[in-house]
Amino acid sequence: MKQMDDCQPGKAGRICDDYRFRKMTEQDLSDVLAIERRVYEFPWSETIFKDCLRVNYHCYAMEQNRAVKGYAVMTVAAGESHILNICVDKSLRGMGAGRSMLAHLVEEARRFRAEMMLLEVRTSNRTAIGLYMKSGFNEVGRRSSYYPSKNGREDALILARVL
Repeated sequence: MKQMDDCQPGKAGRICDDYRFRKMTEQDLSDVLAIERRVYEFPWSETIFKDCLRVNYHCYAMEQNRAVKGYAVMTVAAGESHILNICVDKSLRGMGAGRSMLAHLVEEARRFRAEMMLLEVRTSNRTAIGLYMKSGFNEVGRRSSYYPSKNGREDALILARVL
């Protein structure tokens, strides 16, 4: 198993473990939206993803055996990287796919000279919080009632990592 930040260049993107990462395109959106809707109770819309692509956010597709199995959206500006969305298909949960996706984002943020990486995560998402903490993130704040939930709103933890 490769180290957290040890992604290798491939013919058409970076390879971390058994996953290949490349820039997301509009042609990926049907696969991305299918995963988004399977995983999230309150998924992003197609319009949100198209807007992210249009304004040149750092949007990546993660492939395994040429099938899109995950994706991420990140911004990088003024020395900071902000992960807006990171998701892997339920079929890959617990198999290192999330760790590999995060490793790719760290490498990309460094490549674009970010010094800090930030993200928000639902307080109820213990699995993701565990992954982020094991990957060097620390809690730096909380956003009250940030996410929609079945019972109204849910807080978000703000996590940060120095790169």
